[in-house]
Amino acid sequence: MIIKPYIQNLILSTIAMLSMMQNCVAQENKVQPNIVLILVDDAALQDFGVYGGEAATPNIDMLANQGTLFTQYRATLMCAPSRAMLVTGYDSHLTGVPNLPIFTPPEYADKPGYKGILNNEVETIATRLKRYNYRTYTTGKWHLGHTESTLPSKRGFDRTYILDASGADNYEQRPYLPTQESKPPWFKDGKRIDLPEDFYSSKNLVDEMIQFMDEEDNKEDPFFAYLAFQAIHIPVQAPKEYTEKYIKTYEQGWDAIKKQRFENAKDLQLIPLNAIMGPMPEGLRDWNGLEEKQKRYLAKAMAVNAGMLESMDYHIGRYVSYLKSQDKFENTVFIITSDNGPEVSAVGDVKSMQLWMKYIAGYHTDYDRLGEQGSFNYIGPEFASACAGPSSFFKFYAGDGGLRVPLIMSGVGIPQGERESAFCRVTDITPTILSLAGIEKPKVAAAGPMTGRSLYPLLTNDANVIYQDTEPIGIEAAGHGALYKGDYKLVRNGRPYGDGIWRLYNISIDPGETNDLAESQSSKFSELISDYDEYTTEYGVLEMGINYEPLNEIQNKFKAQLVRTLRPWFIGLLLFIIGFFLIRKIRNR
Repeated sequence: MIIKPYIQNLILSTIAMLSMMQNCVAQENKVQPNIVLILVDDAALQDFGVYGGEAATPNIDMLANQGTLFTQYRATLMCAPSRAMLVTGYDSHLTGVPNLPIFTPPEYADKPGYKGILNNEVETIATRLKRYNYRTYTTGKWHLGHTESTLPSKRGFDRTYILDASGADNYEQRPYLPTQESKPPWFKDGKRIDLPEDFYSSKNLVDEMIQFMDEEDNKEDPFFAYLAFQAIHIPVQAPKEYTEKYIKTYEQGWDAIKKQRFENAKDLQLIPLNAIMGPMPEGLRDWNGLEEKQKRYLAKAMAVNAGMLESMDYHIGRYVSYLKSQDKFENTVFIITSDNGPEVSAVGDVKSMQLWMKYIAGYHTDYDRLGEQGSFNYIGPEFASACAGPSSFFKFYAGDGGLRVPLIMSGVGIPQGERESAFCRVTDITPTILSLAGIEKPKVAAAGPMTGRSLYPLLTNDANVIYQDTEPIGIEAAGHGALYKGDYKLVRNGRPYGDGIWRLYNISIDPGETNDLAESQSSKFSELISDYDEYTTEYGVLEMGINYEPLNEIQNKFKAQLVRTLRPWFIGLLLFIIGFFLIRKIRNR
């Protein structure tokens, strides 16, 4: 039978319409995934076992092996700017958090965009998801402000249990810096709270998240859970049973660990086989020149670091088990990353800090109890450089040791057993979450369109890259700067471990940033310098000045706080001495 053309067209149009209606109904009935965002504090690219680290992280590794492991992801060089970018999708200079407040010189604090608290020009991922029926929870470090408008309870989260500070003790409500309040600010659902007696950060943050979900009235709604651990930020602390597993692991010293991670990075194809290892910065100690007692102590400091990672991983496993028990695991996406590279600060080596730690805060540094309650522990710049493995520098610096960190995505809709080598960055997480939630056109905030881009096309094989080789991508914090463009990276590392000079590297073949191309490829160098200048103009980046040094800024604030703390004691002592001599003089008369 011959079908007339107009009838054929009618049939085809009807089929197309029915198909379209079916797709619309399917889209409407599609179950929105739950989303769990896990942020580790100061974890290097290779700190997790699946990336070649020493610590046992079986739960993170399991999620990585069942999902997609990213190998070219970048955060910023310090915590607060990264966190602002992570939860908004905007460049840190547009969020109001371009620097750590403690690093910001007083003359910059009132400059536009430099207040150090999350502004109202951007929206958080929680605010956006709530419009689409998500329940939203967060536990852990917030560090974006505890004013009326900046607490997470005012920025889209239904339930919150957060620390709003750069860090704090993991066992008690005790500060880790002289510039902090005597009781670090913890909030639950917007109200100041005291911590329980049996507090340990990784455990309690998971406990509170589980409690929020148990208390939820709308259990059938999709949820967004943001777990921001204190591990492995200073003070590095872990229960003794975890630390003891690694007592021997780091006895060979930082040079051996850096070399070991470098070789692991080659085996795991994180770097080319012919890559050169990024050097230790100048001025660091020689492991072989240390006394055996020093070596033993520093090795244990790293053992605590590994123990803190394993302890955190254990509690992540508890949360995964909980989701399975509630039949929520199968429809959940997990995103695991870090805010910056390994912590360089050896704050306990500063004399004024030692006085504060011992006589005011009450910390000890005893070897036998290192990492346990009451101790103050840190790994220092040498082991931080070792943790950075093949990369140069560490946290607070724009070398890839400070910027290149792990990113894992796993769960419903995420390709299993995959590795993704496309360049991506911290601002891409929020738009990716929106894509995973089926939100095609997110609302444009007052700050304009998001800086970041969704990684969803990579996950669905609709694209091989998110950023083209011709697109410059700038990063800046505390005067340290970087700009990526295709295979090239322009970078400036400030004092004390850098010199403030711009350098150019081809990071596709030189991930350790060892061969400066600024002179041999001067035209490319000039091109990227021009790109960086455009970036600073577009985003309102302020130059800190050639003499600016972040650690000097923080030390000045340490000393000022110490003086303010000790002044009443000195005044009291002076008055006592004056009174004593006056009384003696009167009696002698």
